[in-house]
Amino acid sequence: MTSSSELNRVYNFGAGPAVIPEPVIEEARRDLLTLPGVGMSVLEISHRSSTFTEIIETAEANIRQLAGLPGDYHVLFMQGGATQQFAMVPMNLLAAGGTADYVVTGSWAKKAAQEAERFGTVCIAASTADEKFSRVPKSSELKLSTDAAYVHLTSNNTICGTQWSRMPETGDRPLVVDASSDIFSRPIDLVHDGIGLLYGGAQKNLGPAGVTLVLVRDDLVQLAESIDRTVPTTLRYSTYTSSGSLHNTPPVFAIYMVGLVTKWLLANGGLDAMAMRNERKAQKVYSAIDRSDFYQGTAQSESRSLMNVTIRLSDEELERRFVREASTAGFVGLKGHRSVGGLRASIYNAFPEAGVDAFVDFMDEFARVNG
Repeated sequence: MTSSSELNRVYNFGAGPAVIPEPVIEEARRDLLTLPGVGMSVLEISHRSSTFTEIIETAEANIRQLAGLPGDYHVLFMQGGATQQFAMVPMNLLAAGGTADYVVTGSWAKKAAQEAERFGTVCIAASTADEKFSRVPKSSELKLSTDAAYVHLTSNNTICGTQWSRMPETGDRPLVVDASSDIFSRPIDLVHDGIGLLYGGAQKNLGPAGVTLVLVRDDLVQLAESIDRTVPTTLRYSTYTSSGSLHNTPPVFAIYMVGLVTKWLLANGGLDAMAMRNERKAQKVYSAIDRSDFYQGTAQSESRSLMNVTIRLSDEELERRFVREASTAGFVGLKGHRSVGGLRASIYNAFPEAGVDAFVDFMDEFARVNG
């Protein structure tokens, strides 16, 4: 097997599409030419073939094992990203004239709430916009509607670098979670947390861009069928539960990659081990920030994300210099989101701890020279 150094691979801190485990890339490289026993590339197989049936069933089984998913939850492989789910959730779960609660903790949570306003009444249960989305609210701050069809939140905020450490209490209102940027980065218990629907694009922790994972409880799928609204067939959850995610040609290669990544997760200790590894990696970067006045973290300490570390320096020219010199040193993708600027280090599941160690050394040296 060719090593990273021999291939001159850089450390990719991009927020998504993001780093993929090297063993997964190695296996995929082999299968790009010829799948063992099939005689053709994984890019060429039919979604109606027995080969793909095995691929998608294996991916689902891995997901169920990792999440401890009960039988009354469906695993759906969809397209359109989280952005499509912003519309599908209210289209399927929010009756005309109904109310849904949204917790707004960043740009994507705000976009989800705005989309839901097209289909019913949206109540903002809590927002940290006046604090520049520097934290997530406490459970006690949520003002929940008594008749809310569901409560929607974004579990991790890539732009602002904040994350819910645990899901808030929502009573008997089902929780709908956009977990795009921290999905399978730590253990989840959908039943205990009252999560009726969880969705996320694969391109941060589960594979390449192109497939969206949706975990949805069966009673919500049935509820959607009773809502008096004309919903296009391709935007109904029931369409995908009844067809095994094969209503149309699915993103075959992306689902294949999800299968490989989830196999890698299981082989490396599952979500408990991944959570410990992610906590350790993040703490190293936050320690580098906190031990001097040179770097300023943008997220309040109790809300800091383990996935996306957001940083500011004293001026924008210094930040541009940091990005340039980091790139020369082999650390890429560190420019903050265009809406907020600054720096951002995304250290998802597959980001190697050796890369974090090297980056922290770079941070210390840059601060020494420029401080």
